[in-house]
Amino acid sequence: MFREAKNMVERSDIRVVRCGGSKINIRPPIISNDSRFVLCVSGDSVKVYSTRTEEWVHSLQGHTNQVTGIAFNPANHLQVYSCSADGTVKLWDFIDGILIKTFIIGSPLFALYVSKEHEGVIFLHLSMGTVYKKESFQLVSTHLPKSADQEVEAKELSAVSSHISPNPSCTAIGRGGEYIAFAKNLQLDVFFFRKQKTYSFYLKATDKKGAKNAFTCIACNPTDDCIATGHEDGKIRLWRNFNHKKEYTYSTLHWHHNAVNTLCFTPEGTILLSGGIESVLVQWQCGASGKKDFLPRLGGSILHVSASPDGQLFCVSHSDNKITVIESNFKVSGLIQGLVTGDAVLTDLMIDPRSKALVLNGKPGHLQFYSLLRDKHLYNLDIVQQEYIYEAGLDQFEVVKAVFDVKGSWLATVEERGRESSDLEFFLKLWAFDETTQSFVLNTSISAAHTDRIISMCFSSSEETTMLVTTAEDGQFKAWCPGADADTQQDQNFWSCDFVGNYHNLKPTNCSFSADSSLLAVSFQEVVTIWSPDTWELLTTLCQPPGQIRELCFGRLSCSKYLLGTTTNNLLCCWNLLTCALEWSTSLEVSKLQPDPMSENVAAFSYQSKHTDLFVFKPSEPLPLFTHEKVCSEKVHHAIFVPREEPLNGCDESCQWLNRSQLYFLTQNMDLLTFSMATEEDRMLSSSKRLVIDDSVAVTPFYLLLGKHRQQQQQKLHTPSHPVDDKPQQKQGSVSIKQLLNTPAHVLPAASVLCSIFVNSLLISNTGVREEMESSDQDMESEKEEEEEDSEGEMETRDGQQELRAQGSVDEVTPKLSKAQERELKRVRKTDFSWITGLIVSKP
Repeated sequence: MFREAKNMVERSDIRVVRCGGSKINIRPPIISNDSRFVLCVSGDSVKVYSTRTEEWVHSLQGHTNQVTGIAFNPANHLQVYSCSADGTVKLWDFIDGILIKTFIIGSPLFALYVSKEHEGVIFLHLSMGTVYKKESFQLVSTHLPKSADQEVEAKELSAVSSHISPNPSCTAIGRGGEYIAFAKNLQLDVFFFRKQKTYSFYLKATDKKGAKNAFTCIACNPTDDCIATGHEDGKIRLWRNFNHKKEYTYSTLHWHHNAVNTLCFTPEGTILLSGGIESVLVQWQCGASGKKDFLPRLGGSILHVSASPDGQLFCVSHSDNKITVIESNFKVSGLIQGLVTGDAVLTDLMIDPRSKALVLNGKPGHLQFYSLLRDKHLYNLDIVQQEYIYEAGLDQFEVVKAVFDVKGSWLATVEERGRESSDLEFFLKLWAFDETTQSFVLNTSISAAHTDRIISMCFSSSEETTMLVTTAEDGQFKAWCPGADADTQQDQNFWSCDFVGNYHNLKPTNCSFSADSSLLAVSFQEVVTIWSPDTWELLTTLCQPPGQIRELCFGRLSCSKYLLGTTTNNLLCCWNLLTCALEWSTSLEVSKLQPDPMSENVAAFSYQSKHTDLFVFKPSEPLPLFTHEKVCSEKVHHAIFVPREEPLNGCDESCQWLNRSQLYFLTQNMDLLTFSMATEEDRMLSSSKRLVIDDSVAVTPFYLLLGKHRQQQQQKLHTPSHPVDDKPQQKQGSVSIKQLLNTPAHVLPAASVLCSIFVNSLLISNTGVREEMESSDQDMESEKEEEEEDSEGEMETRDGQQELRAQGSVDEVTPKLSKAQERELKRVRKTDFSWITGLIVSKP
């Protein structure tokens, strides 16, 4: 029924956009020449961060697919290349965020390499297709044509090697571009550009001690003929004399107990940096001493390490989507944290009612709070409260369930370990929000909430009562309520079990409260039971065609009498609770059912034919309000409606469902996406302009702050009693002050540099002083003449006033200014106030 009607409502201005939260750790970050900025790949864009403040500066947006590599232009350190799976290479001015040129390659690109010795030439990582059921990759070079066009085709590719690893970390350019080294499995190849010759070196699969010798990463010394390779057994080999096939040598360094993930030489070539799963950055001295230093406990596993061109900063990428900025003295100076998604999200997507932040699994054992508006990580909440050991194969506690109450005063979490074994251990924890610390504090920890794994849980929807319901595989659902501790008789509210329910020894799967919390729906395999939370009486049961219930949710507002459910037999069912009958059902494979808390709308994501479609509908109507085909190519298991601060107005009928809330969803590739419409983008663009400014008024930053108040005063002056005169052309504000106030603070130079520029902009030039002195001399002469006239004028004024007093009409005559007052006005009129317009524009 839904799919037949999709063509009726599919046409609209809504499109799927990436809203942030993308991975910033898939490729090594790069640091600008002055160590002020760090650039990293983030989805289909490149993000620029400040190394001093750790704040996001701007994004380089223009690619239509995942960005797979970035590198600075060797000929201009203010420009950066980026390659993408969309088959293009783009050249950017990363300081101003301007796209300079696009080079069309025509094939998906997986990595990018540049060299100083090869100006105008870049090296690309391409796929050769599938060979023997394995994808094969090659390294090619292409000359970037010089053209005045914005888009240029560069499809003339020259193969460098057809035997490279799919891992870009196993390819590196050495000695400024004299050779390029690439490793795959147990083979190391070095290609010399001048000789046009390749030398190959091989290792055995295992040595006498059973070590694993497969290559995992590679780095070339920029000042010496030395290649460092990392291996699966944690060893690092330093290769020399590799320009002779038989006389090559290598030495071995060993500290890592597992595979080496990344290697990086400093620009001087005297220090080698390495990292792996241990989350420890190791610094090796390349001299004869072999000394090494350690920086431990950095967080997630280290994936990439990069050094700044001046060697003053190091950047380390971690598996928990984080970049650590480290100074050359091995002190952490900054932290850039992205949205932590890991391999899977065990909790659902949630919105904190207080901070309006997105909440989901963070680093191991934590919940993360992420600002969707600022695309920034806010903080982590430690749930497990145990030190996590970064070692493969260890069974450790994980947060698998979490839910907030309506007011955001309580948070319930479930943590467990031993999911894959019979030795299951789990805890149910209740957290109370502390107004003093503005964070959640553990209130109650329950170690035996159920005898088997907790499947689902939900809080009551009403603000008057607070209740938590949990369902588990032991065949029971339990209701938990806060109350005073009977043993201590304290005022603190600790949680305890209030009711235990079951139904014919069936296993409960889902639970959901109605909008007013007067009803509780609990599904037991193929049966839906309706309970009264006040009396815990079983009110009724709802049956449906065969198939276990996967999801349950009540309708909202005017549709609160309906109950929706999805089944394993790919049915979407709607029950009317007033008649206790099935209202309608449709055949639809729903992977996620999400109601909007601010309206009657419900979103259903359906996966079919290798793509996901979106259907938005009201439970009272069996036909969808909106459909969107091919939202993404993966299944959607996590989605959330986020209430807007201000409702959108003036939307088309097909976009009305986005007026009050915005829909976000998370794909299996851990990409956070949302739906955007043209009216919303126009509103954001207009809000960025802040005010509509009259062309005749000087546009200064201070005017942007005071413009609204000034417009109100002008409206008063425009009344009939105050006729509007022609506005004189105002002088534009000081250029230096404009630059000072319009530039972000974290990218400005030091205050000592700005001070002299600012003061000089306020000084008056020498020519202006001479002109002012000459005009003052003329004023003195005119004042003497006016004083002589004043003495005569004052006598005439006194005689005139005496005559008026005699006639009794002195109050009816408007008083005139004296000559002294007129002189003062002339002096003020001739005074030069141009220095003040640089600070604030005078009123017209």
